[in-house]
Amino acid sequence: MSRLLLLEDDQSLIYGLSFSFKKQGFNADIARTISEALDLWAKNEYELLILDVSLPDGSGFEFCRKVRENSDVPIIFLTASDEETSVIMGLDIGGDDYITKPFKLSILISRINALLRRTEKYKYTSQEVESNGIKIHLLEGIAYKNGHALDLTGGEYKLLCFLMENTNIVLSKDQILEKLWDVNGNYIDNNSVTVYIRRLRVKIEDNPSQPKMIQTIRGLGYKWNVYC
Repeated sequence: MSRLLLLEDDQSLIYGLSFSFKKQGFNADIARTISEALDLWAKNEYELLILDVSLPDGSGFEFCRKVRENSDVPIIFLTASDEETSVIMGLDIGGDDYITKPFKLSILISRINALLRRTEKYKYTSQEVESNGIKIHLLEGIAYKNGHALDLTGGEYKLLCFLMENTNIVLSKDQILEKLWDVNGNYIDNNSVTVYIRRLRVKIEDNPSQPKMIQTIRGLGYKWNVYC
């Protein structure tokens, strides 16, 4: 049974989500403030976090930053705003997914299951992938550049794996969306892929403004280019 942490202060939403989580077989702890969430986080282990952005004592972004100091647990943001700046901020600080209120519970459940499946898949893989000075230990879930561990979020790590496992193959945004979230693009903005690509380039490219590893193929998508 997967254990989740829900950080949300809307009682009516808490009630609906709690019922759905229990029906799906999830064990969910509820926090209504960042303070409560920090206390639960310190005492328990979770497979996935669901964080509201607007809270009585701050923002879910603050809690995400704290978690990312020592964990790559999957994180889904719940936000009342679909503005690009808000979405980009959530992804940039380490969020793996976001969903805009109001939303259908079935969609949120699908997104949770997708992230959990994705995490389990990489947890038990025992291969290594290497090129361009980048080496991924898939069993450990760690990527290295020239022998130094890269500080990647869960989403960035999985995007890097997907690109490197498909060397010199052009991958469309839709293919990347389906691979990373296990759902079709109807629920997730294609801009999310652009954000992840930009974030990953900053962390692995010698010159992110002139990328050599992750190449943009105009009108088609992206590909991992092997040059050494």
